[in-house]
Amino acid sequence: MEITAPSLYAAFGDKERLYLEAVERYKSDLGNSGRILAGEATARGAIERLLEASAIELTNTKDHPPGCMVVASAINGSPESAHLQAALRGCRLEAEARIRAKIKRGIKDGELPPRTDAAALAKFYTTVMQGMTIQARDGATQKELLAVARAAMLQWPELA
Repeated sequence: MEITAPSLYAAFGDKERLYLEAVERYKSDLGNSGRILAGEATARGAIERLLEASAIELTNTKDHPPGCMVVASAINGSPESAHLQAALRGCRLEAEARIRAKIKRGIKDGELPPRTDAAALAKFYTTVMQGMTIQARDGATQKELLAVARAAMLQWPELA
């Protein structure tokens, strides 16, 4: 791109600010779980679509490296970047909170059993998605991650 260091620093201030801007751009382009969750009428449909979309996007190496930048950062941080890690942890927690809210809505709407632990179920599906990032980084294919998504949906609580 032939951008000089002075130009870069004039635009962003420092490498840290550039990185945080890149994370914000990434969240708006790829990490759009909020749009997926809002776009589905049911909690089950939303979580299933989110897992499938994740499987596809995490293995889309045409546009970016495999996996999720925000999730992968959880294992790549250093003590010197604790404040950046905290900001990225916040992004991951936001995504989990959106999932939990959709599950709570499913409970309220009678789609899920009333005793469903929304926090635990949200943590489970968040963990699955985060694990899919590691799998994608290790070379898992889209087909393999879609199979993981289908297996994870077998854990969806059914009404009695």
